[in-house]
Amino acid sequence: MEHGDKMADLLAYAYPWVKSFHVVSVIAWMAGLFYLPRLFVYHTEQTDGSARMDGAFQTMETKLLRLIMNPAMISTWLFGFLLLSTPGIVDWGQPWPWIKAAGVIALTWFHMWCAARRREFAEGRNTRTGRTYRMMNEVPTLLLIVIVIAVIVRPF
Repeated sequence: MEHGDKMADLLAYAYPWVKSFHVVSVIAWMAGLFYLPRLFVYHTEQTDGSARMDGAFQTMETKLLRLIMNPAMISTWLFGFLLLSTPGIVDWGQPWPWIKAAGVIALTWFHMWCAARRREFAEGRNTRTGRTYRMMNEVPTLLLIVIVIAVIVRPF
């Protein structure tokens, strides 16, 4: 048996575990992507120049990003690549994996956008309003809808 066959067999055997950890990772990542912009809304609208409140929001935002969102994003990508490497799972001749890939790249962009906004808050340079963060808070929801429909319904 060749090395490639052994790897394919291992990936096929581990598929349910890899898929499970991928879903758990996505849920954790999405929770952070939903919550961090909401924290930005509150940070913008409720600090009123209070250093104590500003510090509390910065602590929450930093811990959410570094301890939950970053590891969840990395594990989502890692388990996703393992799923892609499993023979027979993805047919790149179909539109759905391309739509999902575009959605995941867009979610990653949004994650990086949020990280940049967190740095601006940390440096005292936020210029965006609560309304802006409320509107941006809809981005991950819309992308999630597209990704789930593309993967499960596959209407495209």
